Amino acid sequence: MSVSRRRFLGYGGAGSAAVLLGTGAWDASTTHAAPSGTGNPFTLGVASGDPQYDSVVLWTRLATDPYAVDGKGGMPAKPVRVEYELARDENFRHVVRRSSVIATPELGHSVHPEVRGLQPDHVYYYRFRTGGQVSPTGRTRTTPHPFAQPRQLRFAFASCNAWQDGYFTAYGHMANEDLDLVVHLGDYLYESGVKTNRRGVTTDPRFHTETFDLARYRLQYSLYKSEAPLHAAHAAHPWIHTIDDHEVENNWAGDLSQKDTEPDQDPVVFRARRAAAFQAMYENMPLRHEQMPSGPDVRLHRRIQYGRLADITMLDTRQYRSDQPCGDGDSSTCDDRFDPDNTMLGGKQREWLLNGFKTSHARWQILGNQAPMGQTDWTPGPETRVWLDPWDGYVAERNKVLAAAQDSGVRNLVVITGDRHQNYAFELKRDYANPDSPAVGTEFVGTSITSGGNGADITDQGKQFLAANPHMKFFNSQRGYSRVTVDQHQWRNDYRVVPYVETPDAPISTRATYVVEDRDPHVHAG
Repeated sequence: MSVSRRRFLGYGGAGSAAVLLGTGAWDASTTHAAPSGTGNPFTLGVASGDPQYDSVVLWTRLATDPYAVDGKGGMPAKPVRVEYELARDENFRHVVRRSSVIATPELGHSVHPEVRGLQPDHVYYYRFRTGGQVSPTGRTRTTPHPFAQPRQLRFAFASCNAWQDGYFTAYGHMANEDLDLVVHLGDYLYESGVKTNRRGVTTDPRFHTETFDLARYRLQYSLYKSEAPLHAAHAAHPWIHTIDDHEVENNWAGDLSQKDTEPDQDPVVFRARRAAAFQAMYENMPLRHEQMPSGPDVRLHRRIQYGRLADITMLDTRQYRSDQPCGDGDSSTCDDRFDPDNTMLGGKQREWLLNGFKTSHARWQILGNQAPMGQTDWTPGPETRVWLDPWDGYVAERNKVLAAAQDSGVRNLVVITGDRHQNYAFELKRDYANPDSPAVGTEFVGTSITSGGNGADITDQGKQFLAANPHMKFFNSQRGYSRVTVDQHQWRNDYRVVPYVETPDAPISTRATYVVEDRDPHVHAG
């Protein structure tokens, strides 16, 4: 793999050499011998991500002591060589790639080798080795060739893992699903301190403080990655990952902290916090080198083709947005939410998105989105009361995006969304202020993995939503994830829910199924 001088010079504070050694862009020197006899370095598991038709990125992060307060995972302050193998079979009798990369302290001893030259639409198995220790085996899969017409795509999408709110049981069930990939839509962790565990017992003091610096963000990822079901879901399927707000701080917007009135959260200080959060995110997720942060900036909006069947377009609705109108929160009187200058995407990302609508040849255009796009009115009757952090606070841009999808001839627009800790099925209107506005797309909002605790099937708020929003066809407030099956004719969304998360080992079931037919943006019960 060649790396341009511009690309080399563009890497951030982690160091150009550290990045390139960890991705496999440079050969790993045998002089970086792995320490032996220091304990299991694979405590954080293995993962793969951002599959393409001929490549995939693999991931692990070495940590013999993942809860070390300095955030260094118990690893020595020197580079460590990590070998990896990729095979066609689980027993590694037919190895197709065997190589090594360097885990550097600058990147928390994480590695992200990008394995190329693979066959389209193939299952592969992988593992890592260092210091005489062998990692668990992971399973991954490439996507079909861009010109292929695959029979179907099966994937799950999820969001909102609050460790203190419950057990990650749903991920264990997800690991056992027959899926091509997983899409995670943000809030992989929460930045707040964790003072008590799920049984109300005081946790280790190392976890009590809110996350601000790199060491503390690394520690928070280690806490979340201690969950065996999450290990299993990462090892079973390739993931496509983006962030929402809690990977940094609740409801942040661009360079603005939600706490921007506090002296320690002015924009300069907040950008330093954002840089630490982004680096820890990269260190702990299966992301390609294109998603390597440069200080407080990272490019997370990207497209992944699944043949001619679907384009998965991941959005970033945090990094480029303008401040929430009317002081955030909710309102029925905020006229600023209609301001045409308000933006969730920023001008460059919006233009990139709209150009993609014009050039895509996919039958299904899937947008990976963080906060609900469809209008969510709280109150039945003439008053419209909405939250201002999601797209309801940025009405003009929402209308522009939905109009562009229709005007560009997007055949089937489906938005998948997290954040809300509830399950919805929405019809997306070109203009919610016009009762006669047509449906131009569909949105499936997925519930949380644990955030909000056990949840309930239907709540008083859900009844209000269904009464106030005729375009909302389904509501549920249990925990779980969505399982999607897409083919040439239909989108099928199964809402997979667990009855509880505050105790472990909950069973899973399909609460409801909703479908969208090809060329028809209306939602129907399946």
